[in-house]
Amino acid sequence: MVAAQTEESDTSREQTKAEQDVDQVRQRAVRDQQRLDSGAVSSPKDLENLQREIVSLAKRQGDLEDVVLEVMERRESIQERVAELTERVSSVQGKVDDATARRDAATQQIDGEVATVTKQREVASATIPADLLKLYEKLRVQSGGVGAARLYQRRCEGCQLELNITEVNEVRAAAPDTVLRCENCRRILVRTSESGL
Repeated sequence: MVAAQTEESDTSREQTKAEQDVDQVRQRAVRDQQRLDSGAVSSPKDLENLQREIVSLAKRQGDLEDVVLEVMERRESIQERVAELTERVSSVQGKVDDATARRDAATQQIDGEVATVTKQREVASATIPADLLKLYEKLRVQSGGVGAARLYQRRCEGCQLELNITEVNEVRAAAPDTVLRCENCRRILVRTSESGL
């Protein structure tokens, strides 16, 4: 769009200059015609030269007017292109504004959810023994942010590996409050009714 606007501006200047050139030739032709009509030219040679110059100026004026028309046509085409690009930029900017508003709304919603979950985590962590919480935090750092994983249908959802029969039997035999860890990824295993035990 900037390139098209620059081209339109350049063409506008070109048109102005071409129109000025036409005006200069027209004014000179008018002056020469007035001299011819006034009878101020006495010698036949000067009269012939003046007539030749008026014809030459008329041809020059015609050529310059053709240039003006050609520049005007180009400028009109460029103006249409600028208008089209301006409309497209406006449309894209509207989409950008809409996407930005949706992003900001989603960010605000996520921030609210983070605040809620953070409060819930603080409440829950207050009920967990300090040594278990310390172990969880250590594992979380080592395991890319996930220190505990649900045992679902005999599969650790941390490493996605199924426990072998020996491990399943150990989990079954363990007391409900025993802290169990996955043999593969070392995360704390969280047992539920869907653990498949």
